[in-house]
Amino acid sequence: MPADTRARQRTGTGIGLLLTLVLGAVLLTALPDDGEREGGGCAPRTVAGWTKDDRLTGEFARYGDDATRTDDWTGGDGTHSVRLPDGRVLWLFSDTYLGQVHGPPNPVDESAAWRDTTAPLVRNSAVVMRGGRLESTLPAPLFADPAPNQWRWPVAARVEPRSPGSSEKVVRVLLWVRTTGQSPWIYGVPTATEVATLSLPDLKVESVVKVLDQSLVSDPSQRVLFGTTLVEKDGWTYVYGGDDGQAASRPASSAYVARVPEGRLGEPAAWRYWNGSRWGAAPKPVRGAKVGSAFSVARVDGTYVLFTMAAGAEGLTTVTSYWACSPTGPWHGPTRHFSPALPSAGVAAYNPQVHPELSGDGRLVLSYDVNWLETTGASASINADVTLYRPRFVTVRLARTR
Repeated sequence: MPADTRARQRTGTGIGLLLTLVLGAVLLTALPDDGEREGGGCAPRTVAGWTKDDRLTGEFARYGDDATRTDDWTGGDGTHSVRLPDGRVLWLFSDTYLGQVHGPPNPVDESAAWRDTTAPLVRNSAVVMRGGRLESTLPAPLFADPAPNQWRWPVAARVEPRSPGSSEKVVRVLLWVRTTGQSPWIYGVPTATEVATLSLPDLKVESVVKVLDQSLVSDPSQRVLFGTTLVEKDGWTYVYGGDDGQAASRPASSAYVARVPEGRLGEPAAWRYWNGSRWGAAPKPVRGAKVGSAFSVARVDGTYVLFTMAAGAEGLTTVTSYWACSPTGPWHGPTRHFSPALPSAGVAAYNPQVHPELSGDGRLVLSYDVNWLETTGASASINADVTLYRPRFVTVRLARTR
C-alpha cells in the first residue's frame, strides 16, 4: 500500500492493514528463470471480466449488522481466508471493530447503520463461516500483543501437517508485528514476521514463533514482512512479502518471496529466500518488481497471476494484474485494469486478495477493503456508516491472451 502519503490516510486510530501500500506500482520486468517453470500449462492471462459478488458482500453486512451480540465482528480490514478440513472457512482480519450496530438513521440523521464511538477496537480478529454463512467470532483479539506498543496483524494462512508427513493437521497463520512509531510510520514500524499455530478443529492458538526478526535493520523502509499472500505447490509453500518503501528515495515497495517445505512454516531454519537467482538464507528484492505489500498471487492451471492496486492515482480505485510461469517470475504486465465499486466519494480501495477456496470454474473470488483517505474525523465517519470498513467482493474471470 504506500507510494503516496495521502494513500496512508486511514482512520484517526491507525485502523487496519496499511493503506500506505495501496499505490505501490507493480513495475515488472524480465527476471531470470529459476528453473521451476511450469511448462506447457503456463499461458499469458488477463482479466476478461468481473462482476460484483453481492452474496458474499451482503453476508458480511448481515453478520456485522446482527445486534444479538456485542462481542463479535462488526467491521475490519486486512481480509484473508483459509478453508479448514471440515469445510468451514476461517476469515482473518487486522484492526477490527466489535460492539453493537444500530439501525438507521445515524446520529447525524443519515440513512446509515452506525455504531457508538465507544465501540471496542481490537488489533485482530477471526470469524468462522460454515456453509456460506458467517456464524461466530473467535475471542478477540485472537493474537495477543507481543509487547507494549506492539501488535500483531494476521495475513495469509494455510492448513498443513503438524510436521512433515504427519497425518495431524493444524492451521498456520502468518503474522506481521508492528511497533508504534512516528511519521511516516503512523501505522506502525515493521518489526517481524511470525507464524502462529492453531489447533484443529477448535482453533486454539498453541504457539507463536518469530521466523524473521527485522528489528535490527536500522532503516525501517528496508524491513521486510512476509505473508501478504502464499501459494502452495509440489510440497512447498511460497510466501510473498514486501517492504514499506517509506524512504523519500523509494516511493514504492519491493517484492520478495520465500519458500518453506510443507509442514515447516513454523520453523525459522526451514525458510529460504529468493535472492534473484537462487534460494538462500537472506531475503533480497525480486529484481524489477515494485509493489505494495498488500498484493495477492494465485496459481491458475500452470500460470501465476498477481493482483495489486494500479500505479499512480489509479491506485486509489483500480486493480491490475500480472502473470508469470514460476513463483519468482519473470512477471509480465500490467494487463487489463478493473475498478470495483466504492461506496462514496473520499474513500479508496486497497488490499486486493484472492480467495482460492471460494473460487472455481475459471473464476476467482477477490476481496478488497475500503476506507477513508483522510485521518481527520475518519474514525467517527466509519462509526457513523458501518458499511465503510467492511470487505467487498468481486468475481474475476481470466482468459488467455494468446
